[in-house]
Amino acid sequence: MHYNFDEIIDRKGTNSVSFEGWKGYMFDTNGDKPFPFKEEEYIRMWVADMDFATPPEILDAIRARLDRQILGYTLIFDPAYFDTLKQWFLKRYQWTINTDHIVTAPGVVPALNRLVNLLTGAGDSILINTPSYTPFKTAGDINNRTVYYSSLMWVNNAYELNFEDIRQQLDDPEKNIKVFIFCNPHNPTGRVWTETELRKIGEICQERNIWLISDEIHCDLLRKGIRHTPLAKLFPENERIITCTAPSKTFNLAGNLMSHIFIPDEQVRKQWLVLYFDLLSPLSVAAVQAAYAHCEDWLEQLKAYLDGNFAYLSEQLNTYLPECNFNIPDATYLAWIDFSAYIPHIPYSNISEFFATEAGVLLEGGNMFVDNGDGYIRLNLACPRSLLEEGLKRIIHAIQQHIS
Repeated sequence: MHYNFDEIIDRKGTNSVSFEGWKGYMFDTNGDKPFPFKEEEYIRMWVADMDFATPPEILDAIRARLDRQILGYTLIFDPAYFDTLKQWFLKRYQWTINTDHIVTAPGVVPALNRLVNLLTGAGDSILINTPSYTPFKTAGDINNRTVYYSSLMWVNNAYELNFEDIRQQLDDPEKNIKVFIFCNPHNPTGRVWTETELRKIGEICQERNIWLISDEIHCDLLRKGIRHTPLAKLFPENERIITCTAPSKTFNLAGNLMSHIFIPDEQVRKQWLVLYFDLLSPLSVAAVQAAYAHCEDWLEQLKAYLDGNFAYLSEQLNTYLPECNFNIPDATYLAWIDFSAYIPHIPYSNISEFFATEAGVLLEGGNMFVDNGDGYIRLNLACPRSLLEEGLKRIIHAIQQHIS
């Protein structure tokens, strides 16, 4: 079956964070701050969900579940659900998962908030790499835990982990770090860490008895020829590695509120189930099972389309904004672009505000990614090619207006 990723879908009036929620999220305003473009004129390339239709196989499964007529209290009792998950991870990553280790959560972000609370106590701290997906830091903040940063290094035109800095911080008794929240593939840079890098991280944490939470939510969204290795697969006996996965990024199901958290440690898992016993939406269960059982072909076509979007972005930047530093990422549908050469020409302190005001394009500046992101922007490329073309046209024009 051929899927149409060029279709423009109107999201107005759907309570979409992407469409209706951007002012409050990006600029902390409820609408009183004036912007020169009409709502329908903005190109939205910011929050990380897709402008593509959710796969029809999933929508059909939801409709079929609705036809059963009762939406009562729901948990997962059908073993076929977990068999589907097993087959997905085994086929794609050669990882034999233990479904007894799985708990569910309404998303990876709520799971991180819960896990930090479960794994740490007063006076404990956590470590993250920067630049970072902001909820990694927030998970520490809301639990009153100090958050320390280990900056990724830019070496030979690629991001690398600073293993020596990580070791030093974990060994510092004054910091008292008990949890390392890790991201693989990494958001926002798109790096897929190699098996060698993953083994080093795992060994460093294992030697120091550090809890390692691996957020692998972007693992299915790989560029052609790139392979993802689940961190826990390399350390099958280590019960202090917790893996966070979800179908939300892969199949545009962010609003479906369903993620799978792999907790090998029985005591922590029991505590989770006592504190966070979640009844499930029957529609969510149907959607997730259909996604993993029937949407692999959709995913492969999506990845090919995203590869084309990234190639187009790279060509446009090389041609019209050659001083940008950009590498096509190993994974995700997010482009992390170094705009620092053009920052001195922009008469705004906030790069997101500049593009929203002068280009009518909504994107996230590097300042929104905790630390080590100055001069960068993050663009969401999970959109029809025509929207990408128009968005880039506006971005390029806005910059050129100020450097000509």
